[in-house]
Amino acid sequence: MLTKDLLRVSRAGGGYRPVFARREHRPLAARVLGTYQGHVGRRHEELDAALSDLEPEADHFKLVRGFAKLLDREATFETRSAVAPERARRVAFEAAEQVGVVSEADRDDALRRAGDRLGADPEAVADSLYADLDERQVLDAFDARWSPDELLAQYNLSLAQTALFDATELRVRTSDPKALVSAVKRLRLMYEIRKTEGDEKALSDREVVVTGPDALFRSTRRYGTRFARLLRTVAKAGAWTLSATIDDYGTERTLSLSDDDPVRVPGTEPVADVTFDSGVEADFAARFESLDLDWELTREPEPLETGARVMIPDFAFDYSHADFRVFFEIMGFWTPEYVEKKLSQLETVEDVELLVAVDESLGVGEEIAARDHRAIPYTGTIRLKDVRDALRRYERDLAAESAAALPAELVPDADVVSLETLAEEYGVSEDAIEGKSFPDHERVGRTLVRPAVLTDLRDEIAEGMTFSDAEGALADRGVADASALLSELGFAVEWEGLSGGTIRRKD
Repeated sequence: MLTKDLLRVSRAGGGYRPVFARREHRPLAARVLGTYQGHVGRRHEELDAALSDLEPEADHFKLVRGFAKLLDREATFETRSAVAPERARRVAFEAAEQVGVVSEADRDDALRRAGDRLGADPEAVADSLYADLDERQVLDAFDARWSPDELLAQYNLSLAQTALFDATELRVRTSDPKALVSAVKRLRLMYEIRKTEGDEKALSDREVVVTGPDALFRSTRRYGTRFARLLRTVAKAGAWTLSATIDDYGTERTLSLSDDDPVRVPGTEPVADVTFDSGVEADFAARFESLDLDWELTREPEPLETGARVMIPDFAFDYSHADFRVFFEIMGFWTPEYVEKKLSQLETVEDVELLVAVDESLGVGEEIAARDHRAIPYTGTIRLKDVRDALRRYERDLAAESAAALPAELVPDADVVSLETLAEEYGVSEDAIEGKSFPDHERVGRTLVRPAVLTDLRDEIAEGMTFSDAEGALADRGVADASALLSELGFAVEWEGLSGGTIRRKD
């Protein structure tokens, strides 16, 4: 984005429209690029003076300064001085106090004394005093990512982004709604989706309405920056229209843009683009997926109908052992109006299971519960235990249904089989087979073993065997849980430090 002081908009007819750079401004963009390239190794103040000389050639001085603002981010400036500026100032000021500077001769005397202490010429000390000021710094390197045409495109994109920073609401239709909603969620913006009529431009019949930074209860630059960056995704679509309500110093105006405007995304991505890893959602997803649960986390599941609008929950939990899905919505960054919209959406969501993690500062947990959805309060981060406990409620019901569909007795073909493997064979959870009987097997820990196998193992396992040998004998029979089986046979392991263990009879 550009800074607010570089924003150029037209308010003709009561509207609010960015004054974009056009094709005829390409030579100016090339000259600004060339000015940076030609001033490598020279001071910032010399570069600024050269850029000022270009301003009379532009339609408006803000155009040159806008180009320069973008290119400054591609430039590397450094302090170059014979003596570190802070040290030069300290020693020079101490010498000035000793001399009592009141004339030019006194100043020269102070610089000479400082030079003697610093081992430098008086002129070098004088040059070093303020070498770290911005205007005295030297352009060390300049490696622009953009050609003149790309600089024009980046300027127009940045100009539109800056104009949107004062938006209270943004309404977008695009030919790629999935990418748009994905970006909205990744940027953690407040939004809703409304149904509209399609048209000849092949736009989606869903309009994404995003709450703007100027509508927030407490406006933050962080939210505004994320909001403005959404335009990059919008502009990448083949067809799109955008309408924003702008708070123009207290006057409400409308900004309208479409793919007919010169708003394009240059070929290179910005270094500081927002990533998914910074949100509450990303933090939760990373921690949840590190657990070994019977639920698969899906991000951005299918939309849910909510009357005339559409709601896309942040996540869905898909149960591994049945065709069952629980949706998961996170209510965090907010305004009172946005909370009310969310609550009205929850009111009309029917025939689905929905968990809602709600920031405790919102104070709407009871209202969510009153809408037959389970509220999970959180502050800062979502506690995995709370989500896990909520999912367990479903697991118990699903396990009971699965168990009811199975026979009371289960007769595995294998001589030795773990409960986990048996559950996978039946396509159910382990909880679903916990209460079943196994007439042909004995249960040892989490393993089912035929009695004949146990008899053979009693003859094969003897006191004094090393644990590794006993473990190998059990593994040959398909027994993975050696400790439980040895205990069943009446043995214990006598550990001998790092050298291993020996099989002993229990007392």
